[in-house]
Amino acid sequence: MKISTITLLEELKDRTGQHLQYAETLLLKSDNDLNFRMDTDSWSVLECLEHLNRYGTFYIPEISHRISSSKTNSKSDFKPGILGNYFAKSMLPKDKLNKMNTLKAMNPIHSQLNKEVVNEFIKQQEQLLDLLDKASTINLEKTKTAISISKLITLKLGDTFRFVIYHNARHIAQAERVLRNI
Repeated sequence: MKISTITLLEELKDRTGQHLQYAETLLLKSDNDLNFRMDTDSWSVLECLEHLNRYGTFYIPEISHRISSSKTNSKSDFKPGILGNYFAKSMLPKDKLNKMNTLKAMNPIHSQLNKEVVNEFIKQQEQLLDLLDKASTINLEKTKTAISISKLITLKLGDTFRFVIYHNARHIAQAERVLRNI
């Protein structure tokens, strides 16, 4: 499967813009609503965003570094890698989400959180939008990034963007379900 680089970047910017707008609406919610969990083992809205912030803390500097050090020119099409495509697609929200285990360091359950988590998420979405703009000048296939679970495995930058942004979509859908149950 090949996709136009411009089309891919525009789709990812659109999703990220939606995530940013959603987060801004969360600032209007009460702390009680944002900390509500459906049961003791489920995440609250703030825990969903804190989980994403923890991943963003790794991926945003990694992507930024790879973009700034890339010496490749943009290419008209992007062809996902096998592993990167698998990771990205596994993150897309589905009607019935399959539960996934997360690394202990990335699991925010029972953390004491406030709206600063939302503000950090908003800041990270703004940074992602900036990086997506910058990425239009480089080759999304030849530029590689490390992944959070192993520095030995690298993904094409286009796949890393897809993974991060689809992962955000997954947990925003989870946060929306939590708020519908209040």
